[in-house]
Amino acid sequence: MSNTNENTLLAQIDTIAKGLSETFAPFCEVVVHDLKNPDHSILSIHNNLSGRQVGEPTTELGLARIESADFPSIVANYTNQFSDGRPVKSTSIGIKNNSGEYVAALCLNIDMTLFRGMQSMLSQFIEVGNSPIKEHIEPNGSEAIRHRIDQYAATLAATPRTLKAEERKNLIEVLRSEGLLDVKKSMETVAQHLGVSRASVYLYAKK
Repeated sequence: MSNTNENTLLAQIDTIAKGLSETFAPFCEVVVHDLKNPDHSILSIHNNLSGRQVGEPTTELGLARIESADFPSIVANYTNQFSDGRPVKSTSIGIKNNSGEYVAALCLNIDMTLFRGMQSMLSQFIEVGNSPIKEHIEPNGSEAIRHRIDQYAATLAATPRTLKAEERKNLIEVLRSEGLLDVKKSMETVAQHLGVSRASVYLYAKK
């Protein structure tokens, strides 16, 4: 590949890098390396998070690709860190020329600081404890109805909302025989769990 063609390739890679950085801003830094010039390989840095500058040398992965064309073209989601210690998730993509030699690399570095903070907050938010007594904040018996419907559907290798009309009729009879239709707002609970109208449930109950 001629120098002109390689320069055109690098320009196209830089356009892709710019698009990726704008899509994943402000969390993702995207770097383009010219591996034909390892001592000054960084051609561009979009959404600069690492503090590096254009013209700085390539990384260890870049050197490994220069040394061997057999080095993996994609190394994805590996752990990394910025110079100030911030955790990073990185992906490095090697680009070869027509001769099968690595001539460039496109690297994405995602700052995980905010995501880890969000993960910690979510973990704290969803953490639950135990109450000294069992409290029910729904109409008494509604959970028993839903549980029985789930059991019935499971015996048919189905879910409540996939039961056929005849199966729903049989279910109503089961609920009636077990006294669950005597629960307050039982028809409404059954309708909601089956995903049908209350009118349909009343119709099944009459047959």
